[in-house]
Amino acid sequence: MEDIKILVVDDEQRMRKLVRDFLVRKGYQVLEASDGEEAIDVFFSEKNIELVILDVMMPRMDGWAVCREIRQYSQVPIVMLTAKSGEKDELLGFELGVDEYISKPFSPKVLVARVEAILRRAGASYEDVLEIGGITLDKSAHEVTIDGQKLELSFKEFELLTYFIDNKGIALSREKILNNVWNYDYYGDARTIDTHVKKLRNKMGDKGSYIKTIWGMGYKFEVEQG
Repeated sequence: MEDIKILVVDDEQRMRKLVRDFLVRKGYQVLEASDGEEAIDVFFSEKNIELVILDVMMPRMDGWAVCREIRQYSQVPIVMLTAKSGEKDELLGFELGVDEYISKPFSPKVLVARVEAILRRAGASYEDVLEIGGITLDKSAHEVTIDGQKLELSFKEFELLTYFIDNKGIALSREKILNNVWNYDYYGDARTIDTHVKKLRNKMGDKGSYIKTIWGMGYKFEVEQG
């Protein structure tokens, strides 16, 4: 586990130390940055950073700007920390491709549990390749192609599509999707799921129609026959 690098970005030294100590205790290698600009420098100068823990409110360059910059080049999982707990901020985070969203104050143990869950899913070893309706999803390579064309998906979009395909033909409630794809009980707005589904459908083009809306419940992945 000491090979797994995590970048912790927060302008509060006390907060960085708290998070670092808990992660180091679990065997992770922790890199630190005290503001957004330093975070960008560290992220692009270091190799193989596998997860970023990112504070929103920082001088010089805030967490949203850092997230936008990283997402132009990488789909590395991002956990956003914020003193704000507003729904609007949370939805913005998910729009930008944030994988987890944790409000301060938080339990470091819960943060570490979320980090471990994300890394387990990101690094899980699968041998199988799923093929359905012109979609090829390679779990081990974390790649999706549609009719031979590579699809650029965020970490969460990939996990969501994988879950849909693994459960094709089954009606899935939003609660069930959140509990399985986000891997924890999420007490939030259903629009979290709807936002991700909308973006995923758009990226899939015509194949986005495979994700059916079940009004008042959730979604079902179904490929039309014939």
